[in-house]
Amino acid sequence: MRNRIFAVLAIAVLAGGGLAYGTYNFVNNNQQIKTVSTPTQPVVVASADLQIGSEIKADDVQVLNFPSGQAPQGAFSSPGEVVGRGLIVPIVKNEPILVAKLASKEAGVGLPPVIPAGMRAVSVRVNEVIGVAGYVLPGTRVDVVATASPTQQFPDTVSKVVLANVQVLTAGTRMEQDQEGGKPMQVTVVTLLVTPEQAETLALASTEGKIQLALRNPLDQGAPQTPGIRPAVLLGTARGAAPAKSVASAKPRPGQPVSMTGAQAPALPTVEVIRGAKRETEVIR
Repeated sequence: MRNRIFAVLAIAVLAGGGLAYGTYNFVNNNQQIKTVSTPTQPVVVASADLQIGSEIKADDVQVLNFPSGQAPQGAFSSPGEVVGRGLIVPIVKNEPILVAKLASKEAGVGLPPVIPAGMRAVSVRVNEVIGVAGYVLPGTRVDVVATASPTQQFPDTVSKVVLANVQVLTAGTRMEQDQEGGKPMQVTVVTLLVTPEQAETLALASTEGKIQLALRNPLDQGAPQTPGIRPAVLLGTARGAAPAKSVASAKPRPGQPVSMTGAQAPALPTVEVIRGAKRETEVIR
């Protein structure tokens, strides 16, 4: 009796396994595999991080397939269209290369294509003090403080902000900040982005006197008028003009450098003289 039960159970297991195996083969052999092909289009992207001003070489780019109609506007489809052209903005790996990020074919590579139309790049010699201990880096903004004497006499020496909100284009030969959070970078030459009129001001300030760079917050777009300061006022032997609170009448565009030389001339220092009951104010010239 027990042997009969085991035999029936074994037959049932074999029959069930065979039926399952047959069903599995039948489904696999008769099921149609459906594939969906999405139309694509080639897009040229960077194969590595590329710095501003660099020339694109064949090894710097590759072609990836984007869904048709999803490629960024201004993208290229062939590497030959971008090889040999200069970059005016930095590009990261796998970022599409667009027309707006490249200089024209006639502009070449390096610093010249980076300079916007109507602007000029002027270099000034700096040291550790003038360069704000190495924190004047590409992309930062500074004010230019000039110290000079119009009469070559020490009492007439004036320190005054002559340019405000000027962009640093390069520090040394570098056009980008250090990758480690903008750490200090010792350089001897800093290139500033200015207008032609401001280039004249900067050239005169650097040849007739001394200049100092004052690092500023890039979010601060103000350009306060300053009266300047003379040695007599600095040492407390004369009273200086009250600090002006107004800003330039022609409000510049955000990020636009401002020339401070067109402001009203600072008042000359005066001395109050008391002779008995009389009080007189004399101007120091």
